[in-house]
Amino acid sequence: MQKIDKSSIIEDGAIIGDNVIIGPFCHISSGVKIGDGTTLSSHILLTGDTTIGENNRIFSHAVIGSIPQDLKFNNEDVKLIIGDNNTIREFTLINPGTQGGGGITQIGNNNLIMGYVHIGHDVIMGDNCIFANATALGGHVIVGNNVVIGAMGAVHQFVKIGEFAMLAGASALTQDIPPFCMAEGNRAVLRGLNINGLRRHMDRSEINLIKKAYKNLFETKKSLKENASSILNNNSSKQVEKMCNFILETKRGIPYIRNNLDAKKV
Repeated sequence: MQKIDKSSIIEDGAIIGDNVIIGPFCHISSGVKIGDGTTLSSHILLTGDTTIGENNRIFSHAVIGSIPQDLKFNNEDVKLIIGDNNTIREFTLINPGTQGGGGITQIGNNNLIMGYVHIGHDVIMGDNCIFANATALGGHVIVGNNVVIGAMGAVHQFVKIGEFAMLAGASALTQDIPPFCMAEGNRAVLRGLNINGLRRHMDRSEINLIKKAYKNLFETKKSLKENASSILNNNSSKQVEKMCNFILETKRGIPYIRNNLDAKKV
């Protein structure tokens, strides 16, 4: 059973699932699909080729699926796909993909996206992430699972953030953060590991292996990629392997401080 306020506009062609609640003054365009159990409060615009999964909660004045903020966009067929059990708070803006970026923006499951967040075109976002108020992600950003970004965090286009990483509030990130790491500052640099996040999901023995790998990666005089290759050759931890492979594959580089003096790149 659906509950749709009479003041809302649902265009012909929109697909609304079971037990969906749509509050007053919402506008749902013809290409939108809304999964079962999703709740929309008031004054929400859902537009474009946008698919929203089940049991999401979307709060007032969110704009989801409007055309990308990309001057190259020329009304190509592009998509926005949002998974299940996400909370999207007030005044959030989420854009679909662009032809040059694969055509899809994709949001996973169980994410908390707080107020005034901007998620740009072609972003790929995992599960169980928290984006605090006024976080801004440029186009083509890739975010792993269980990532936390503090309030007013800004992420440059094409940056990649590994799983269980954390970006502190009011930080500007222009390079990649490896899995399990924490970055802070303007411009943001690595400050260590996201220990509290790891403790919630991993046992102590695994965390100790990650700690050892972090020290070997970032606290020696060898190049970062040389260290990563060496660790991979003598490693039995899947988590450490993820961190090393991320470093070997980075295109934007890793921002870190060597000997507490100079910020270094890969």
